[in-house]
Amino acid sequence: MGELTEATDLLVLGGGPGGYVAALKAADLGIQTTLVDENPMLGGVCLRVGCIPSKALLHVAHLVDAAREAGGKFGVTFAEPRIDLDKLRAFKQGVVERLCGGINTLATKRSVRVVQGRARFEDSKTVRVENSEVARIKFKNCIIATGSRPKRLPARLIPPDACLDSSGALELEDIPKSLLVIGGGYIGLELGQVYAGLGSKVTVIEMLDRILPGADEDLVRPLAAKLKKQFDAIHTSASIEGAQPTSRGVEVLFTKGGEKHKLVFDRVLQSVGRAPNTDNIGLENTKARVNDKGFIEVNEQRQTADKRIWAIGDVAGEPMLAHKASREAIVAAEAIAGHNVAFDPRAIPAVVYTSPELAWCGVTEAEAKAKNLDVKVGKFQWGASGRAIAMGKPEGVTKVIADAKTRRVLGVGICGEHAGDLIAEAVLAIEMGAEADDLAMTIHPHPATSETIMEAAESVFGKAIHAAK
Repeated sequence: MGELTEATDLLVLGGGPGGYVAALKAADLGIQTTLVDENPMLGGVCLRVGCIPSKALLHVAHLVDAAREAGGKFGVTFAEPRIDLDKLRAFKQGVVERLCGGINTLATKRSVRVVQGRARFEDSKTVRVENSEVARIKFKNCIIATGSRPKRLPARLIPPDACLDSSGALELEDIPKSLLVIGGGYIGLELGQVYAGLGSKVTVIEMLDRILPGADEDLVRPLAAKLKKQFDAIHTSASIEGAQPTSRGVEVLFTKGGEKHKLVFDRVLQSVGRAPNTDNIGLENTKARVNDKGFIEVNEQRQTADKRIWAIGDVAGEPMLAHKASREAIVAAEAIAGHNVAFDPRAIPAVVYTSPELAWCGVTEAEAKAKNLDVKVGKFQWGASGRAIAMGKPEGVTKVIADAKTRRVLGVGICGEHAGDLIAEAVLAIEMGAEADDLAMTIHPHPATSETIMEAAESVFGKAIHAAK
């Protein structure tokens, strides 16, 4: 490690979708910017071992699944797909390297100084950089964007060497004959579908009474029906009691309905949430405050209690989503530049990239009931969508939640093919204060699955044209 000390107007810690966006935006605003990240390739967890590689593998798994279904659905029969793991890994890695390389190029062209190493605060205006040619960096402002890491169950329950986390699962070391996924959230289900598509027998154990508890139950239902066929088993209201590597595989003990069960799996994947990377970065040497969940407390401009220090992305609170981090990054950079801005979104979309996909934004129906909001809900089943039927994907539902008096759209949920692309229309509607009538009267292309938003909006205060009587 060197002893060189540098100075910069803005220091960004972390090169993920929060950090690199903050650095690029600040550079565009004329701020001298330095970014510190442990990895030489920018992109963070999202690009390297998260959002992007998982979507590449999901795309392949969905292709395999479609090939297997084509004979029964369309009369087009393929031979059983054969998986070349080396080529599949190369495809995934090629996607990652192309995108990460693009970000590094953007940083170079914006004259963002990139320092490889691990930064730790010495005080409110200095960080020490470990494993780097630069020993210290003094700053006028600093944005913390150090992201998050997978949580793990206590080692007394599951020894670390007995299981994978999401990052390890994406390495595709092999295709196990049997895989246990601990956790029925979006990461676990997405990776479960990857491995099921590649040939593994997948079992899911979820502590709560259903999978994807953050989404409305009626939206989850079509996906749950698909997973029931695709996975070996889904155990809800079940808890892990212990796991131990054996000569036969990983022996897992779990409890469900008061009964104990013991099963053996070739591989075990833990997917029980993520923890913010706010420890071991020296925050105690600053005035920034961390809450009991490990998140850094920030104001609407993402400024901490230490006026020089800002925090964005996973370290600044839930939802822990890349697109939320990127928007916060722009707000923080503009605030540092002296602009009058605030992070105050009406809707942040959530997407589960399974097949079928789930997406929602704004208020869910369950949240509306819990808050005693006076709402009207319109639903449209994809079984009445011409495009969905023509694609052989009629399993799905779209619903619009609106204020009963003002008629404004408060929330939208979609389960169906490419729901993650469709939800953008709903986010814009909520941000602009649109009424359900605005969505209903907007001419949508036909045939298209986006028509389901129009039809659901029609159903809020009346009857959709294509809804059954």
